[in-house]
Amino acid sequence: PTITEGISQNIRNQKVDEIPHLFAYSQLLLSINGHDGLYGTCGTPEKFWAKWKEEEITENTFERLKNTLLNDAQLNAIFSHRTLSIKDEYLSLIAGGDLVVTDQDRLLVSLLRHDRLLELTRLFTLFDKKAGKIVARYQQVFGIKALVERITSFDDKGARNGGVIWHTTGSGKSFTMVFLSKALIWLKALAKCRVVVVTDRVDLEDQLARTFASGGALSDKDKKEAMATTGKRLAEQIGKGNERIIFSIINKFGTAINLPECYNDSPDIIVLVDEGHRSQNGENNIRMQQALPKAAYIGFTGTPQLQDDKTENKFGKIIHSYTMQQAVEDGTVTPLLYEERIPDLSTNDKAIDAWFDRITDILSEKQRADLKRKFAQKGQIYQTEGRLELIAHDISDHFQNFKQQGLKGQLACDSKASAIRYKKLLDQIGKVTSVVAMSPPDTREGHDNVDNESTDLVQNWWKENVAQKGWADEKAYTKHIIQEFEKDEGPDIMIVVDKLLTGFDEPKNTVLYIDKPLKQHNLIQAIARVNRLHSKKQFGYLIDYRGILKELDITIEKYQDLAERTQGGFDIDDLKGLYNRMDTEYKKLPGLYDDLWAIFSDVKNKQDGQALRQALAPKIDTIDGQLTDTNLKLRNDFYGALTTFANCLKVALQSATYFEDKSFDNKRELYKSTLKSMSQLRQQVRADAEETVDYDEYSENIRAMLDKHIAGVSIEEPEGAYLVGNMGKDAKPEQMTDDEAKNKKDVITGRVTKMIEQDLADDPYAQEYFSNLLKQAIEKTKEMFDSPVKQYLLFADFEQQVKDRDVAGLPTDRFAELDPKIKRHVQAYYGLFLKVLGETLPLSEEQCFQYALDIDGIVRKAVAEFSINPSEIENQIRLGLLPLLFNDVGIDKAQAIITDVIQITRLGLSGH
Repeated sequence: PTITEGISQNIRNQKVDEIPHLFAYSQLLLSINGHDGLYGTCGTPEKFWAKWKEEEITENTFERLKNTLLNDAQLNAIFSHRTLSIKDEYLSLIAGGDLVVTDQDRLLVSLLRHDRLLELTRLFTLFDKKAGKIVARYQQVFGIKALVERITSFDDKGARNGGVIWHTTGSGKSFTMVFLSKALIWLKALAKCRVVVVTDRVDLEDQLARTFASGGALSDKDKKEAMATTGKRLAEQIGKGNERIIFSIINKFGTAINLPECYNDSPDIIVLVDEGHRSQNGENNIRMQQALPKAAYIGFTGTPQLQDDKTENKFGKIIHSYTMQQAVEDGTVTPLLYEERIPDLSTNDKAIDAWFDRITDILSEKQRADLKRKFAQKGQIYQTEGRLELIAHDISDHFQNFKQQGLKGQLACDSKASAIRYKKLLDQIGKVTSVVAMSPPDTREGHDNVDNESTDLVQNWWKENVAQKGWADEKAYTKHIIQEFEKDEGPDIMIVVDKLLTGFDEPKNTVLYIDKPLKQHNLIQAIARVNRLHSKKQFGYLIDYRGILKELDITIEKYQDLAERTQGGFDIDDLKGLYNRMDTEYKKLPGLYDDLWAIFSDVKNKQDGQALRQALAPKIDTIDGQLTDTNLKLRNDFYGALTTFANCLKVALQSATYFEDKSFDNKRELYKSTLKSMSQLRQQVRADAEETVDYDEYSENIRAMLDKHIAGVSIEEPEGAYLVGNMGKDAKPEQMTDDEAKNKKDVITGRVTKMIEQDLADDPYAQEYFSNLLKQAIEKTKEMFDSPVKQYLLFADFEQQVKDRDVAGLPTDRFAELDPKIKRHVQAYYGLFLKVLGETLPLSEEQCFQYALDIDGIVRKAVAEFSINPSEIENQIRLGLLPLLFNDVGIDKAQAIITDVIQITRLGLSGH
């Protein structure tokens, strides 16, 4: 029999009219076929039977156990009730030599060892009111075991250690939290611990509370007591309460911390932060850590933030990871297929250009540039009526097959207005039903005149479809549309902007139509909306109308890279950047605050906003026969001082030390209010100086013009679909068709071009070197026109070379010996000598290497001492480098090298 047949038989036998009593004491059920197997428990539906992958027992142990000879007593126990021929067959098999370990062997040894079976029964089995009996998957078991080991240790201040659990979206993070809360009861060392569950959205808080209650971790009464309904209630629970589990929104800590009872320095508190990558930075997170200074903080996330590894910096190192690729391979989630369907548009460029010239004729050069920049940022071409109508027809036709199967879809839009327009178009076409999920519009949207009723599209739609339909608030409306969407007879497609594009799980949701730009963790979170298991789903489908293929491929590769580092083991200290000095930067705020106000030293009443505005307004005078704005320098000084102050305050607000420093208690709100008022002043001043233009004045005219001159023609049919699990660097060339190899090569070409232009900007020599190699590689692929797979392999190798910064002619062995924190910078500085001095390099390798180290030291010192004042950093670098380099390379070459060093430093300071 097959594994599937074994599962079916297990499920059949549990039915009332079969032999259900046989399963009364069963903890695990296995279906095996001689070489492989899956496991479940009583009541587990077929789609949830799972693979087991062992993380503790070594392969050598499996081999030893399988090939250990049994003694006579063991042989007798196994074969005494069987025919002699079976025993003889076994003995003959053993006599033939070592046996190969199969996945069935691994499953049996892993799950049925006495200690493991008891552990699974005691700690990793729960009874859910809805789903029935649940046994943990292997990633939940080993994730919790790693977590327990981590939180039973303490740092040098007596606080429990925390960290990050990275389990991909859809793999059961909520139940992992429930399993953990159960484990805390049974484990003696942690039995006294209380649990605080923190998230950033009310709907997620409710969802987690329901999961805990349904899973038996809370009674209905306990659930009510567990909810921190207000900041005051949270403060009482923290300081005086004895609830074993508390649920709170992160924002409530902002008000709770002001109450004296909001403090508990017990280390017996475990804080579980759901989606630890999102909204857990900044002031509220710091307030939470002030209230619970010795608690263990555990961030649960399906998508850690990639930028500067922020998730790990907040919670500690990644304790355990389970990636999207692993989940697809295990069958824990549905594999995803990506298909690009780009709209072909007919554009009257001459008419559009003429309109822009005519409408901007009265604007200054700066205003004209500002209008074009804002036009590009707003992406209004994507919102033209012809384009939306074309896509709406395509969606209506494309979804028909899924509609017949009772499956659902989502349409992700770039704005509320686009969502409403799509809704109207889909309703007019009439082939699919839809519902819009979005947050309320800003009450100021669309009100151009206080005496006129707003005609704004979003305001009116919300009023007609939500406010006037009797929904008490956004929460009630959202709950209703989710419930309707879950029904078989409910809407076919949910149209979303941001709300419900993350943290929303519906197994029938099968197709995600994408018409908005998405990046990094937001992209991975979004595509996971359609990866839940369902009996009618073979794949989840991503239909892309925006062209996000390169971003998707790059993002998946970056997460693969993070997974490799995580699973290989790394210290968070290795990931910290050169310019991360949060704990001391805030001390510069008083001086920067004074510098900002010094610009207005001539203004008598500094509370008079109009007086401040007039002090910076354009002041035209005749100097040397030229009309000159004599306030231009003052305005630029103001812009610079405000930017420096804002950057410092931004860093301070993410520093726990800033909030712990009592000398700043009466200044924090002052600094924040000053930044707000000064930012508003900057907007006014820029408008006064005609440096900017109010885009809203032109937006409706621009949209009408684009609707007139841009028409949708057709949707470009894709050559094929991509299996998302094969994106990134795990693609297997031997399994590719020629079309797949060609598409993959094109993606890599775009990706590597972007890497050279952006990622290598901090290494000018490497950037120039690989730019030339890229041209050569493109020429070489033309010679391989009849072999797309070879073209792909060529670019795959080249991409790895770029990632490794493997530049010929550099002393790579010397760089390899350096601390990883400085290696990249030293290599970049070394390359500057080759770039500036050329092939006739007058310096030896040893001299260049030593100079590179010296440059790195000078840059680091300047950044450490003046990191909040970029201009002073550059002055210090010039003062340090010019005398160092002058004697050996001369004044011109020295200045050229210094210019490049400063550019590299600027990139570092900007977070490159």
